[in-house]
Amino acid sequence: MRSLAPALEVFRAAFRLGLTSFGGPIAHLGYFHEEYVRRRRWLDERTYGDLVALAQVLPGPASSQVGIAIGLLRAGLIGGLAAWLGFTLPSATLLALFALAGHGAPPLFSTLLRGLLVVPVAVVAQALWSMAGRLAPDRARASMALGAAVLLLLHPSAGTQVLVIVAGAVIGWRWLPAAAEPAAATATAPGAGALPAPVSRRAAAVTWILFAALLAGLPLARLATGARWVAVADAFYRAGALVFGGGHVVLPLLQSAVVPNGWVTQDQFLAGYGAAQAVPGPLFTFAAYLGAVIGGWPWAVLATVAIFLPAFLLVIGAWPFWAALRQRPRLRAALDGVNAVVVGILLAAWYDPIFTQGIRSPADFAVALAAFGLLVVWKWPSWRVVLLAVAASGALQVAASGRW
Repeated sequence: MRSLAPALEVFRAAFRLGLTSFGGPIAHLGYFHEEYVRRRRWLDERTYGDLVALAQVLPGPASSQVGIAIGLLRAGLIGGLAAWLGFTLPSATLLALFALAGHGAPPLFSTLLRGLLVVPVAVVAQALWSMAGRLAPDRARASMALGAAVLLLLHPSAGTQVLVIVAGAVIGWRWLPAAAEPAAATATAPGAGALPAPVSRRAAAVTWILFAALLAGLPLARLATGARWVAVADAFYRAGALVFGGGHVVLPLLQSAVVPNGWVTQDQFLAGYGAAQAVPGPLFTFAAYLGAVIGGWPWAVLATVAIFLPAFLLVIGAWPFWAALRQRPRLRAALDGVNAVVVGILLAAWYDPIFTQGIRSPADFAVALAAFGLLVVWKWPSWRVVLLAVAASGALQVAASGRW
């Protein structure tokens, strides 16, 4: 049996990210890149780009799926579970407590939360700085990245994102050179180059069958039993299985699942959505809040597990095929194209919503610029920069308002 030590190491790293990763899924990819690629060197830039590309084409929470994949790569199936649990536990716990304790927050708390919107500006800029140099290093791929960013800024939607990913794959397949893996890349990190396959094809096939069986079987079980817990499991599982784009895209599905039938009022739903913006970690942990409103802690656990379960099954099911396909020269070229447009996707998302929501004054930009310098020049860990930036932004907000 594989030692538990690597899985515990994954859990500790993911838990720290779960406490400090503010700003939504695109920002989370920046935090992951800084922690797993730059700091811990668990994987190289190209492998990280491949995992991001895989998560982009699967339904579900993209950042959580990248984290699960990194856990799989580092410590097998138990590592994937440890990565998800560590990253999800802080925000799920906070949102469930918020649901059980009420919906108020002191004004000073809201003021300090401004800093949580500023920090991702620096974190994602750092990720772009590094990823662009590795994934879009030449004129062709840099042009693909810029073209993808322009399209997404002009027509921001999940459909446009899928379109540019497909276009990147086609352009890469047809026109990018099918070069061998550079020697420098294979020496960048342990496990770089050939992607290990901690999941067998047989196990992957079983997960695909389970994924489909739950998607088709839960609605039938809901009709047959009328049990409330089955209905909740069905609603949250379908939300996690059928949404592309993750994050905010899941909100309409959840609203239509929990409000019309009276499980949660519209005011409770909106209050929980506001709270979900203020906590670190994946937005899908909004399910923990909704489950707690429906019936307390057991229902919070049920809703959280149900909405994330499809992400697990899809990553595990796709892994061995992805690991094999990425080694084929022409498919490698297609992935190079996808990785280039992923840089463009991050660039567009860095501007909107991260920059547009985070930078509302010269003081905000000053804090973001200082945080970027601490990350890139001084090589500070992201958690320390988060704490300092939140404190600095909060102090500037309070000073500007005169409310000491």
